[in-house]
Amino acid sequence: MPRNTVARIDLDALRFNFELAAAKAGSARPMAVVKADGYGHGIGAVARALATAAECFAVACIEEAQAIRAEGLTHPVVLLEGVHDQADLKTCLKEGFEPVLHSSVQVDWLISEQVRPVIWLKLNTGMNRLGFNARELDNVVERLAPREGLIKGLMTHFSCADDLDNAETAAQTEVFVNVSEAYPDFQRSVGNSAAHFRPGQALFEWSRPGIMLYGATPMISQSGPELGLRPVMSLESELIAVRTLAVGEQVGYGGSWTAEKPTSMGIVAVGYGDGYPRHAGTGTPAWISGCRVNLIGRVSMDMLALDLSAVPDASIGDKVELWGAHVGVDEVARHAGTIAYELLTGVTARVPRLYSE
Repeated sequence: MPRNTVARIDLDALRFNFELAAAKAGSARPMAVVKADGYGHGIGAVARALATAAECFAVACIEEAQAIRAEGLTHPVVLLEGVHDQADLKTCLKEGFEPVLHSSVQVDWLISEQVRPVIWLKLNTGMNRLGFNARELDNVVERLAPREGLIKGLMTHFSCADDLDNAETAAQTEVFVNVSEAYPDFQRSVGNSAAHFRPGQALFEWSRPGIMLYGATPMISQSGPELGLRPVMSLESELIAVRTLAVGEQVGYGGSWTAEKPTSMGIVAVGYGDGYPRHAGTGTPAWISGCRVNLIGRVSMDMLALDLSAVPDASIGDKVELWGAHVGVDEVARHAGTIAYELLTGVTARVPRLYSE
């Protein structure tokens, strides 16, 4: 039998979070962001679960869009990085993918190919990763003007929307509004997950909820549950060994934890080879038999150790929740010095995804 290390995916929670995104988007329509294999949850299952609610999906690249088509879904799919090869434009036209063009090279490809897929244009309002500035955008629109109906919309991306005290989002929004006023026929999109939780933030015609769909927080000051989100993934394993450590005995590589009193310890069959963060050190919480317990020592590739003092009757085979309903993925991420995005997308392929309604 395989070891019992699994990621349980609650599809009802996923749909609940999408409905919350839609409610917070107001008159904007949410396109469900399912990139990075549905943030580690399985792009096919996620897309199927949202197929009746979401009008549109958004992904990073064409391979992810093709994975949605492989599920038999015909929704428009927005490619947030555009295309990475000129020939992909023909695929976009054929499959109904909507690339977001962000560079003059991509515009040259589009004109050279003589194809007419629906496209979006990316405006750089201050994130300074991808996109045209206002002057460049005018030139691009002029070059593409003979192809009527080619440009569907204009989008940008916020750099600091997760911080309610940061004024940058308001400044970026002002730039976006000033530029987009020249193009009243374009649909508009600015809103990542965090923007849904900013009071009074304009989201225009389309919002782009991502991490919030999976129950983790997009904000720096609140957890997913505090925002009303439901956890979708529960990373679970089991105890494969239990022993009592004597005073002075150390645990794991480097002997980074030493027992100061006789301590019941359990070994769990999960580690960084499964995507559990190696930097989640002593004190990171887990859940077993109705109680919170703490990690001790270093996380290994395939195992980690727990202090079982709070559950003295724990035994081999007991289920352990590493994150989920009782231990939030946001909390584990804080202990590991990272964000939930990295943990969810980092769960490796050797961990089966088990889907539940």
